Amino acid sequence: MSKVIAITGAARGIGLATARALTGKGATVVIGDIDEAAVEEAAAALGVTGLTVDVTSRASFTAFLDAAEAAAGGPLDVLINNAGIMPIGPVADESDADARRCLDINVHGVMLGTKLALGRMLPRGSGHIINVASLAGVLFTPGLALYNASKAAVVGFTEATRLEVADRGVHVSAVLPTFTNTDLVAGTASPKGQKNCEPEDIAAAVAALIGRPRPQVVVPKKLGAQVKIGALLPERLRRATSRRLGLDKIFLDYDPDARKSYDARIRSTP
Repeated sequence: MSKVIAITGAARGIGLATARALTGKGATVVIGDIDEAAVEEAAAALGVTGLTVDVTSRASFTAFLDAAEAAAGGPLDVLINNAGIMPIGPVADESDADARRCLDINVHGVMLGTKLALGRMLPRGSGHIINVASLAGVLFTPGLALYNASKAAVVGFTEATRLEVADRGVHVSAVLPTFTNTDLVAGTASPKGQKNCEPEDIAAAVAALIGRPRPQVVVPKKLGAQVKIGALLPERLRRATSRRLGLDKIFLDYDPDARKSYDARIRSTP
C-alpha cells in the first residue's frame, strides 16, 4: 500500500491500532494527537512521524497536514479523522463545557479536517477521507445523548459530503464501530451477550476500506443488518430489546472511579 496517510487522535486506541496496521501494509503513515508526549512515544514505537495537532484549530490542523506531507515527501492520499471524546452520564448533568468540547472535537474537528483535505484532494481529483463515527450515530442510548448527537452529525455530514464530491475523484467514507475496548468505555459494562471489539478490529476494517472504498462500514459487519432491521421495529420492541441487552443502563450505571483518568484527560485544555 504505497499511500501517504495521516491519522488524528492516533496516540492510543483505534487511531494507534490503525496506524500500526497501515504501516504494516507498507503505507507512509503520519500520526497526530493533542497529547504531545503520547504521540511522540507512539510514533517512536511505530517508527513513523508523530505530530501534535489540535483538530479544533484551523491553524493547527493545517500545519499538521502541511508537516505530514513534508515528512512523507508527497501529497496526502488518505486522511483518517479519528480524534474524538465520549463524555457519558445523565443528560441533565452534562456540563456546558463538556457539550462544547465534545462538539468541537467530534463534529467541528471532523468537518474542519474534511474541508482541509478536500482543498488538497479535489484539485488533483484523487484522495480518500475516512471519518470514524460510531454506531452511536444511528443507535441512541440513555446516558450517551451528547456523544450520540455528535456522532449522528458525523454520519450525516460524511454522507452529504460524499454525495457532493462523488463525481470528482475523492472518496468520503464513514466507519461505525460498536463498543470497542479503548479508554472511551472505561468503567462501563458490555451489552449482555455481546463481546466488545478490539481496536485492531476497527483498524482492519479501515485498511480494507482504503483498499476498496465504500460509503459506510459497520464494525462488526453483522451489526449493520441488525441496525437496519431494528429501525423497522415498533418503538415498544426496540425499547424491550434495549432493556434486554442492558443498554438502558450501561451509560448511567457506570463506575466513575474507573473513568477518572479518562475524564480528566478529555476535559484538559490544549
